[in-house]
Amino acid sequence: MKLNIIIPIKQVPETSNVKMDKETGTMIRDGVESVINPLDLYAIEIGIQLKEKHGGKVTVISMGPPSAQKAIKEAIAMGCDDGILISDKKFAGSDTWATSYTLSQAVKKINDYDLILAGERATDGDTGQVGPGIAAWLDIPLATYVSKVGEIDKSSITVERLVEEGYQILKMPLPSLLTVVKEVSDPRLPTLRGKKKARATEIPVFSLENMDLKIESLGLKGSPTKVVKIDFPKVTRGGKLVKAVGDDGVKDAVNELIKFMEEKELI
Repeated sequence: MKLNIIIPIKQVPETSNVKMDKETGTMIRDGVESVINPLDLYAIEIGIQLKEKHGGKVTVISMGPPSAQKAIKEAIAMGCDDGILISDKKFAGSDTWATSYTLSQAVKKINDYDLILAGERATDGDTGQVGPGIAAWLDIPLATYVSKVGEIDKSSITVERLVEEGYQILKMPLPSLLTVVKEVSDPRLPTLRGKKKARATEIPVFSLENMDLKIESLGLKGSPTKVVKIDFPKVTRGGKLVKAVGDDGVKDAVNELIKFMEEKELI
């Protein structure tokens, strides 16, 4: 069977040296080089593999500023068929609730899909909530931490997922949403042919004007999660140096260590 696959991806800062807006609690992305969220690459790869095996189409969607087109074009260069940018100033400051809502409405607008593949989490937020949130808004089955995709027929898909006890095998109806872990695939590099295709591909934009959205569920105002305060902890490394020279020195050092651990109630 042919599979129409949608893959939500996110553009994240390439460096961990990012700044936060103390007033809004959101990340300042201006001037910071951005890349595809590394964990989304595994979803892209398994999506392309499924398309190569079963036929169909892979569409990537990304919610962000106009610069997020770069991430979409990179995914197309890897082998995805097309992409859609979801962008509007009203979407700025969205938490995982508002983000998953907006992305789910974009999926509804696309309409023709059998499977949604998402990375386990984004490296800048590290919540792992957006994928499950999309599934909840769409009211479709969800499997998280998927490490292997098995048999697929017209109405179902079999997956293997990581759990604390080992692995769990699930058979799920389609359409459904999977969040995948690194074990699911080894991401490929973009090809020259893919880069040429990506350069020539026009990326349509979904915005507030052409989507059916509830304004009260968008952006910072529509986000129930509020950052009340941001602190930047100082990392200090204090310590006491005890020289253990000779038998008596070693004995004194051991006694000092025991005394320290007793004071900290470690023993």
